Amino acid sequence: MRAALIASLSLLIAASNLCGMDLFGSDSTYVPDIETFMQIGWVSDGSISPDGKTVLFTASFTEANQIFRLTDDGWPYQLTMFKDGIEWYSPSYDFKYAIVGAAVGGNEDAQLYLMDVETGRIKRLTNSPEVRYGYPVWTRDNRTIFFRSNKTNGKDFQVWKIDLLSGGETLVQDKPGYNGSAGLSRDGKYLLTYTYNSNVDNNYFIYDLETGKETLLTPHDGNATFNSFNLTPDARTAYLITNYNDDGITRLAKIDIATQKLEFLDNDSKWDYEGCILSDDGRYLGWKVNEDGYTKIYLKDLQTGEMLPTPPLDGMYGGEWMTEVGSFLFAFNSPTKAPDLWTWDWKTQELKQITHSTYAGIDPSLFREPRLIHYKSFDGLEIPAFLFLPPGYNGGKIPFIIHAHGGPEGQYRPSFTRHFQYLMLNGYGILAPNPRGSEGYGRDYMALDNYKLRLNSIKDYAWGAKWLIQNGYTDESMLGIKGASYGGYVVMASLTEYPSLYRAGIDQVGIANFVTFLENTRPYRRALREAEYGPLSDSIFLASISPIHKVNKIKAALMVVHGENDPRVPVGEARQIIEAMQARGAEVDSLIFPDEGHGIGKLSNRLKYYRKMVDFFDKYLKQ
Repeated sequence: MRAALIASLSLLIAASNLCGMDLFGSDSTYVPDIETFMQIGWVSDGSISPDGKTVLFTASFTEANQIFRLTDDGWPYQLTMFKDGIEWYSPSYDFKYAIVGAAVGGNEDAQLYLMDVETGRIKRLTNSPEVRYGYPVWTRDNRTIFFRSNKTNGKDFQVWKIDLLSGGETLVQDKPGYNGSAGLSRDGKYLLTYTYNSNVDNNYFIYDLETGKETLLTPHDGNATFNSFNLTPDARTAYLITNYNDDGITRLAKIDIATQKLEFLDNDSKWDYEGCILSDDGRYLGWKVNEDGYTKIYLKDLQTGEMLPTPPLDGMYGGEWMTEVGSFLFAFNSPTKAPDLWTWDWKTQELKQITHSTYAGIDPSLFREPRLIHYKSFDGLEIPAFLFLPPGYNGGKIPFIIHAHGGPEGQYRPSFTRHFQYLMLNGYGILAPNPRGSEGYGRDYMALDNYKLRLNSIKDYAWGAKWLIQNGYTDESMLGIKGASYGGYVVMASLTEYPSLYRAGIDQVGIANFVTFLENTRPYRRALREAEYGPLSDSIFLASISPIHKVNKIKAALMVVHGENDPRVPVGEARQIIEAMQARGAEVDSLIFPDEGHGIGKLSNRLKYYRKMVDFFDKYLKQ
């Protein structure tokens, strides 16, 4: 009896110990493959109704980008089923309906659809495959939407409207250039419109819908940007951010609509503001500041002048929406946290995460933060950059990849980047510079690569590579570079201007030949791009900065990735490089996706690309 009891107790103790065991063992070296990392989720493009009861968003739950509604039980209910996903959506003020923009195969020629927010029922509003329709503004009675469209001639974007009951399209403002609608006064009498002259120069107007009179709100000399316009309920004031000041730093300001007087609310910030938002009742104002790539968020009660509590989260904020019940919705992510939606009640100081992206079975504690560094370029200019190192790095040379952002006025921000985390866990380092020409550091810094200064920004990347080598992080045999869009051009220019510095490069949807790029890009983009790169009439200069004419200098391994339907950088840019490399007998790897545009939108294609990316860099940078 006693022996049986002891045996039973032993079994119980053994079972208890087994329950506490880690069946995965103590092996901490296992890292899932890149395909698993690329299925870590995201949620973005969040919006919330004025009463705080309806939340819409897009997410990674499906093959392509779709719209979801959060149910009362917190479940993501899928509303759209477009084969190629959606481009954007715009909810009505009461969140009963939404206008959806959806294109085919990445061509960005979004057509307009009316969607019932409760059921997802869809009604097609336009059927002009060669026309591109832009983000709309709703009237408060849900009867009419105002939007931009290049329907007239394929080049100029003008302001149009649709009567949602009759379905009739009407030209509101016959005006050349790149124009659009940005807001509507509460009484429906005045439309806020804009005109973009270039990426660094634009204007806003008040358009009287009854008389057709247009009033310029932003008179200025030289280049200046005006963004995030928010009309007060009485339409007498607009809050915005602008760099129209002596030092060119984008700051918070307000404009008197009657007099067009501009008044800055902060004259001292050395960092660019990146957006502001006004509650529908005009009482609460929120804004964000870009502090060397990191986001700082602020809230203010305009009625009392009191600064309000802000969420206790350090990272990247985006897509803010204010409610009428004292709270706001925002998207949040950080280098170690996937993008999700949160709500913040500044009255109760309640912070709540309302969506939960999958981590695909990967332990987030494995993820690593970057370090912000600054290095000196060829002329002594300090270049900010984010340095990513593998866990447990103790010095010594390792394979490194330089990441070139797009734009060119873009900026690398310390956000959640799935493949960065994978690469670090597999022994790679990454350097993500923000060279001259990047936004976020003021107007003057952003202009330092314009037109004939183009190759100075390529030098900034080269000096970043030299900084890594001089500091013992890597050497030329283990150094690669990759980038998309303008970043793809950076790759090609780096491999041709500094052929001995890099071992491998990946050009994704990049420019190879500035002359053919400007000739073949969509007509509505050409003028905006010429303002940055130089006019087609100066073909000699454009040829001098075009990598296609220097392909014979390339020593590095090259991979070229593009979408067949790219309207921004036509696929011919990729084909020129591939053919030129093959003509000289050089090896070039390539991926041309027949159902993609300027980027890789479909999950199946992303998995294919990132698998090939990792295999490519492993082959050439790991020896």
